[in-house]
Amino acid sequence: MTESTGLTDVLTPHVSKGPVPGAVGLVARGDRVEVAAVGHTDTEGTAPMARDSIFRIASITKPIVAAALMTLVEEGRIALDSPISHWLPELAAPNVVRDPAGPIEDVIPAARPVTVEDLLTFRAGWGFPSDFSLPAVQPLFALMDPHHPQRVPEPDTWLASLAGVPLLHQPGEFWLYNACSDIQGVLISRMTSHSLPDFLAERIFEPLGMVDTAFEVPAAKRERFTSCYVPTPDGGAELVDSPDGQWSGLPAFPSGAGGLVSTVDDWYAFARMLLDGGGSVLSADSVRLMTTDHLTAEQRAASGLFTEGEGWGFGGSVDVTRTHPYNVPGRYGWVGGTGTSAHLTPATGTVSVLMTQLGLGGPTPPQIMRDFWTYAAS
Repeated sequence: MTESTGLTDVLTPHVSKGPVPGAVGLVARGDRVEVAAVGHTDTEGTAPMARDSIFRIASITKPIVAAALMTLVEEGRIALDSPISHWLPELAAPNVVRDPAGPIEDVIPAARPVTVEDLLTFRAGWGFPSDFSLPAVQPLFALMDPHHPQRVPEPDTWLASLAGVPLLHQPGEFWLYNACSDIQGVLISRMTSHSLPDFLAERIFEPLGMVDTAFEVPAAKRERFTSCYVPTPDGGAELVDSPDGQWSGLPAFPSGAGGLVSTVDDWYAFARMLLDGGGSVLSADSVRLMTTDHLTAEQRAASGLFTEGEGWGFGGSVDVTRTHPYNVPGRYGWVGGTGTSAHLTPATGTVSVLMTQLGLGGPTPPQIMRDFWTYAAS
């Protein structure tokens, strides 16, 4: 593994001109791995960013949770076409709003049960469309708090609240963001009688040597834990969580949609597992399902600002076009709202992992990500 002058040159301008305090990037092309760490762990410059700095990875949690659910599918404990209601009876009889733009009270019964595959492909009917203002979307905001996980209720209470929210579309018809990964996490816990943190540790983190990936950061590791910021209207950065803040202990609700912390090397270990056909964690068939686009052309187009018209596998997007210089057909992965991204391209053996501590100002990836992805695709 080598330090990369080229990668440093890509990341440094975004840090030096602000407001990104620091960044760690990893680009692997086959056996050649480049790593660059620039800037600092906070805006005060308390400590330089390092290769093993720990970040709140937000939504690049999603592929990891999807892989964990697929281990249960492989064991025959659940099937892709299984209704989730057997384990999540609260969601056995959902209603669907008659008109997505209409009143939340005007509902009809779901035409069929929600299945495991619906959850994995984000087509269950719960989640966020491009238009956040729709009435049936509003209750979902109360069920998530990305920067303050300790405020979200424990899984049973969370699921009971979700059961009172009607679907925005019929199961299987429409791609909607985020909520399905949280439901996957609750499903895993119910099926296995283990907490999601314990199950992920046993089935994913320990086999892959992901030593810094978890839902909390113990005191012994907090000197490597970065502060977390959101952009301000004046182009600055506002602190929303410090190393001794919300991730100091396990949350009541471990979010399968975005609750993990990790490092670039830990996520790289997960990506290598997928590139290697699943290794000791998954079968090659499961990896293929995870990294294959399952959406129709109409569903891709409707996903809009989230995927920019790209496809969706299990837990992550799949490039199907060359809309941008960094789009490579078959590239799989996702971005995190805290300023992270992780992708792998099976056809080329390329992995790219970027971690910063400045959150996104919206669904559109910031320029530092786009420049990083372009470099990784070159």
